[in-house]
Amino acid sequence: MVSKMIWALLLLIASAYGKSESDTAKGYTNLPLKKALRLANRQNIEIDIAEFDRQIARLGVKVARGYNFGKLDATVMGLRSNDAGNVFGFKLQSREATFGDFGFDQFLSGFGEAMMNPDGTMADFQTFAQNFGNPQAQQQLLDTMPDRLNYPDARDHYDVKVRYMLPLYTGFKLTNYRRIADDMAKMARLDKQKIEAQKSFEVRKTYYDISLLDKFEHDLSVIKGNIEHLRDATLDFMKEGYAKKTDLMEVESKLSNVDRMLFEARANRELSYDFLSFLLDHKVASIKHVSLDTFDCKIPLANVLKRNRDIKKANLGYKIQDEMVDVTKSAFQPEVGAFVEYGSSDDTFLGHFQDHDRYTLGVQAKMNLFSGGSDYYKLQQEKLKRLKVKRQVELARKGITLKYKKITTEIANADKQVESLKKELELAETIYQNYQERYKEGLASINDVVIKQSNQIQKLLNLLKVQNLRNQKILEVYRLAY
Repeated sequence: MVSKMIWALLLLIASAYGKSESDTAKGYTNLPLKKALRLANRQNIEIDIAEFDRQIARLGVKVARGYNFGKLDATVMGLRSNDAGNVFGFKLQSREATFGDFGFDQFLSGFGEAMMNPDGTMADFQTFAQNFGNPQAQQQLLDTMPDRLNYPDARDHYDVKVRYMLPLYTGFKLTNYRRIADDMAKMARLDKQKIEAQKSFEVRKTYYDISLLDKFEHDLSVIKGNIEHLRDATLDFMKEGYAKKTDLMEVESKLSNVDRMLFEARANRELSYDFLSFLLDHKVASIKHVSLDTFDCKIPLANVLKRNRDIKKANLGYKIQDEMVDVTKSAFQPEVGAFVEYGSSDDTFLGHFQDHDRYTLGVQAKMNLFSGGSDYYKLQQEKLKRLKVKRQVELARKGITLKYKKITTEIANADKQVESLKKELELAETIYQNYQERYKEGLASINDVVIKQSNQIQKLLNLLKVQNLRNQKILEVYRLAY
């Protein structure tokens, strides 16, 4: 009994998992706008790329801060040489040099011969002084070429050292570079936020496009149904001899025209769904429609100027350029640095480390006294760039202000047009229905009915166009402010 329950539970889990996989493959269904906006922020590829740029900029801040802590290097070197200078230097660095390395064995041999009398007996010091004072004996001794010094045996040399270098004063160059790195990270964050706002704009616009296309398709379907009723009535009139074949052809032509518009609307809707799937990086099968009439924008200009990211980026760019001026000024300041080095050398790796260790401490100060005026002109360049960026900030504010006023004016005009076109469409529908009834009563021609129906469709298209323009302009205001 228990085994049967376990098998039933496993089958239930498998079926649920299969259903979940199937739903995922089909894509999101009845997706609300708010959830789509959240998904876009998490899944959109362009936003992901912007996030990488933001993280790279944040690491740049850590790189700039790291320069303040100096640099610690460890060097391990292994050498083998029979070069006289190298071998002697190796021994000195290893603290193992001897007088024998200078050839004193040969010097002492000559010195001993000078101490011997011609009869083989040892001379006293006075006799030696007289002999050594002989220029010929002295020159012969000095001309001796020590073999151990000039032709040493090959020697291994292992050197291990650690060096730490620390900048003490750089004219605030490192401080300003760190500030610039911080501001560049803020700039990358603003870039990401701007892309997020752009993707939000595109998602919202796609939602309104799809909702508008669905409403348009619904209205066209109603019109198509009316034309089909008119076609049926025309066929009945033809049977009774009250209508001609040309009347039927006119109606079918108009029906074909409506079918074409329906096909275009559905194709554009499918394309909009493809674009939305691209934005979310996941297939979207259907959405939850948004209201087309309640959509509005009442964001004051002051809020737009305060929140607009282009203005924020311009202000941040001015701050960065001001810091670049300070960086350039550091060329007129001295640079002071300190270093300490500790190491040991031997003919074996890490052999006698403490016996052969060494250290070096040092401080260095340098200052550029003359560079042909290039530092001065670089400073003037950066100051001019700062003035340029300041003007760009003013331009950004004035440009956004002008754009806001232009968009809000277009929205107000579109509102009036929508209000007027809705009344015109309502009138056109009423006139069409009236002419359709008059046609059935034989008081109007089929041509009159088709003309009134064409006028109805035209009014619907005009309304669709203006509503789409209005929604797009409202979304542009949101994009300016968020």
